[in-house]
Amino acid sequence: MYEKTPVGEIKVLELPARLALEAKSGKSYFDADNGLFRKLFRFISSNDVSMTTPVEADIKPGKMRFFVGEKDMNKNLQSSSSVRVTNMPARKVVSIGIRGGYSEKSFISNQSKLMEWFAKNNKYEQDGPAYGVYWNGPFVPGFLKRSEVHIPIRTRKKENLEKTK
Repeated sequence: MYEKTPVGEIKVLELPARLALEAKSGKSYFDADNGLFRKLFRFISSNDVSMTTPVEADIKPGKMRFFVGEKDMNKNLQSSSSVRVTNMPARKVVSIGIRGGYSEKSFISNQSKLMEWFAKNNKYEQDGPAYGVYWNGPFVPGFLKRSEVHIPIRTRKKENLEKTK
């Protein structure tokens, strides 16, 4: 769907509009038995949709999104009781690239680095909650896994920019 952010780098990204398959849970994303992956995997299997990368995850409450690739776009995908089919608009985010296991501790640590970035970059302001971006499946060893934390952003309004000076 888009390129990985290099490990340790913070970048502003323009994400394209895309079609998402989204499952949600009342539990945190990091709760081991939130069932999100299983719901999505069953949906893509039963609809013969290819799995794409990355997978995005809202943390609290837990949501996981798979994206529909170009070759499956013409399929008539309908929301089910456990998976919602939704169009996601293009958006701008600030991203940090991460190497290592997918953990709540890593997510929080890297989210903090992005919050420090906002303190130094008054051109942008936060436009939504942070979420995780995961590039590898469960069988990739933790030390090789790649992920990111994204925070949606918008250009700071002129009146808000004046307040930061």
